[in-house]
Order: sequence, then C-alpha cells, then structure tokens
Amino acid sequence: MAAAAGPHAGAAAEARFISSAKGKGLFATKNIRKGETVFVERPVVSSQFLWNALYNYRACDHCLRALETAEENAQRLLGKSSLVLPHPEQCSIRKDLHQQCPRCQVTYCSAECRQAALEQYHQVLCLGPSRDDPAHPLNKLQEAWRNMHYPPETSSIMLMARMVATIKQAKDKEWWVKAFSQFCSKTANEEEEIVHKLLGDKFKGQLELLRLLFTEALYDEYLSRWFTPEGFRSLFALVGTNGQGIGTSSLSQWVHACDALDLPMLQREELDAFIDQLYKDIEKESGEFLNCEGSGLYVLQSCCNHSCIPNAETSFPENNFLLHLTALEDIEAGEEICISYLDCCQRERSRHSRNKILRENYLFTCSCPKCLAQADDADVTSDEEEEGEGETDDAELEDEMTDV
Repeated sequence: MAAAAGPHAGAAAEARFISSAKGKGLFATKNIRKGETVFVERPVVSSQFLWNALYNYRACDHCLRALETAEENAQRLLGKSSLVLPHPEQCSIRKDLHQQCPRCQVTYCSAECRQAALEQYHQVLCLGPSRDDPAHPLNKLQEAWRNMHYPPETSSIMLMARMVATIKQAKDKEWWVKAFSQFCSKTANEEEEIVHKLLGDKFKGQLELLRLLFTEALYDEYLSRWFTPEGFRSLFALVGTNGQGIGTSSLSQWVHACDALDLPMLQREELDAFIDQLYKDIEKESGEFLNCEGSGLYVLQSCCNHSCIPNAETSFPENNFLLHLTALEDIEAGEEICISYLDCCQRERSRHSRNKILRENYLFTCSCPKCLAQADDADVTSDEEEEGEGETDDAELEDEMTDV
C-alpha cells in the first residue's frame, strides 16, 4: 500500500488544464504500451457503501479489502453453507492478520490499516460503545442516508464524513483543504442536478435534513462553510461528481488464482465447469450484488476524461482500494488518457443513447472521435436497441463478476 494518498512513484501520466469548458485532463508523460500499468493510486479518502455493509459484505473499514475467505464469500452469495471450494490454498485472505478497533469493534484487514484509519479520521468517527445506539448523531445520519439512497448504491454520506473527520484530525488542515479542492467543481444548477440524481424528486428537503444531521454529528468551526446550505450542496456534488466506485471480492481473487494454475487438461476442464456453474448459481441467488462496494476520491483518476473508445481502464486487482489504471492500447507521450464512464454494453449502443446516459449521470455531451463520426446518425433509440437492454450472455456475466 502506498504510504500517502495519490499515485505511486513513477506514474506515467500528469494532469493538465485543457479549457474552461472541459477542465483538466490526464496526459501521458512517456510512451505507454498496451497492457502497461499507467499508475497505481491510493484514494485521498474512501468508504464502503452503507447498504453493502449492512447486508454483511464484510470489508476492511479502511481499504475495503474483502474480509471473508473465498469459500465464505461463495457460501453467503449462494445461501449454501455446505459449499466447499476446490483449491482453498488459492484464497489470499489472511484472517490471522485481521484486527478490530478496541473501542467500536470495526474490523480492519491488518494492523497497518487500523493505524492508518486512526491517524487520518477514526479518532473523530469512532462510535465506541455507542456503535449500536440509534440515537447517536452519526447513526442517525447513516440511517437517514440509507432511507434516501437505496441499492444500487453510487455514493455514501460517510465519504463526506471522512473528509470532515480527516481535516478535524489533521495538524496541517490547510493541506487537506487544498487536497480536496483539487477535485472538479460544478455550477449551482449542475450541483442541483447531481443532488437530484442521488436523492430523487424530494431532494431539496432530503438534502436539508442530511445537512442538519451532518452538522449535529460533525460541525467544525474551521470548516463552517461546508455546513451552510450552499457549502453542503457543493460538498455533496463534489462527492457525487468525483467519487470512483470501488469493488473488491475474495471470490474473484480466488477465480483469478485458479485460472493461473497449471493443471492437466481434464482437471482444468472440471475446474472451469465448476466455476462457470458457480457463477450461474450465484447470479440466480444474489443477482448483480456480488462485491464489497464503496467509493473513493482519487486525485489523478478524477482527471481522466471520458471517451466512448477509451485507451485505458481502471480496476482493483489487489482486492483493496488501490486503483490500477491500465492502457488498453499503445499511448504516445503527450496523448490524452481517457477512460469510459459507460460499461461495455452501453458503449455499443447508439450515439444518442450513449449521450442520453452521459447527460443524465455526468451532465455533459460526449465529443469523442466515435461520437463525432456518428454525429449524423438519427437521434432516436431503435426498438432493437431497447429490446437488447439488459441482455447479458454468460461470458459477459462472468467477466463482470471477476473484473475487480
């Protein structure tokens, strides 16, 4: 794990200002080969989604590393405690390293994570013996959030709480304020659209309720502007705009390790068939909710602009919050590095459909080479495309389940 938030040393990219309309972008500082890791980045702050945690998706309270063994993970997702996974030695979870906060009993994957959380924000947020007290201000805040933002989750009020707690604990408060100010901001109208997207039609009343509960739980004079109606809306929009989803899974780690085993052909076929059937059974039982999920703020990743034909993608191959940006094709020094805000299926839809999703969720219209080449296409979504929505074949399903 990196010692400090931000990319590891030797990152092959840097953020540059493009224009007032587009803001910043990420550009290669050297030639990057297809498949090469552009950088590995640790979030400035991160948090597990609240419903995800409530439904026993057990993750490290700091780095979101999955805490269940692969077998326990599969048993829970299947609702079948008798399931036994072959090759248990391929599971990377080290339960002997797990530690709890001695006051509130939240669990960490290691002593390093427990200490890192304590030093950054947990002194302020530790509930101590009040962890299960519904009247505690932080518990009231979390319950209100869960009642407003149902799965599938895209953000968490606790990401904002950890931002405040980080600054409250910090010796150099201004350094952290500047760190958070690096993330892109929006106009007042755009902020309202983002809040509306996260909270729904009753967002104005709900946002005010959250602000009052947030103030009761965390008010700090140094950050007084963040607790005003305008400041809170801006903070909310910052998280909604810049938060990067994080997914971790001990089961997917086990699958990747099994894929790398050198086995005789018959054993390989049997193992592959077992894994294929396992995913089909899990999909029937648990649907799309397979991973420990949360979100984080990443300084460099947040500078990556969207393209419908991206030249890079993000992933979490270390089963924690460390984000890997990997080149999907050769990238020349000076070239902009773009990721896609759309999934594989969405990227194959018409320009009209792609931009409808982007406008609704990210408040912009794409002008990437693919969209420009399709600019003269009809601005309607075809019946065939509508009928194709939601259709995912088994191969795509397994890719989605293991791509963390």
